[in-house]
Amino acid sequence: MELITIGDTGKMPRERTGALAPGTAPGGRSRLALLLATAGGVGCAPVAPGTFGSALAVLLFLPIAALGPAAYAIALLTLFAAGVAAAGAAERIFGGRDDGRIVIDEVVGQLLALAPLLLAPSASRLQRLVLIATGFALFRCFDIWKPGPVRWLERHISGGLGVMLDDVAAAVLAAAALTLLLWASSAVGAPA
Repeated sequence: MELITIGDTGKMPRERTGALAPGTAPGGRSRLALLLATAGGVGCAPVAPGTFGSALAVLLFLPIAALGPAAYAIALLTLFAAGVAAAGAAERIFGGRDDGRIVIDEVVGQLLALAPLLLAPSASRLQRLVLIATGFALFRCFDIWKPGPVRWLERHISGGLGVMLDDVAAAVLAAAALTLLLWASSAVGAPA
């Protein structure tokens, strides 16, 4: 497997089965795009890179959520916008549509799927961990299953925006399911 250098951060596999697209040796901006698109190289995991990208987002959730809902929304929108640009550049560099190493979409999607937990501040530590795990599982299920609008977006929108939007749609479905669970648990008197 050939390797490329990403800045001074180390090496990243060029592709699971081949090389970069012809004429796409990464320069400074391309390296930054690859670094963001692969979530710091997490997308180069040999198996289940999307799941690893989602797991990274779970680790980022608590520190970002601690900043409050407004800062959380700003961080999410900033990551989405940067992700569109980085995913588009990474597609050109990797020479394929929605390459598996691009996981910024999973990071953004997972953070969006967990957003309803900002509305459950009274949850105990154990309840919060269970809710985070549930949000993680819901997002991964919708992202892998790709029901209705998720599949449509994946097939019909191309470029960086297309890479990001199908995961956003999966996240909206996961967030809606998580919100229903939060509502149902509060309706029966269980603390959220």
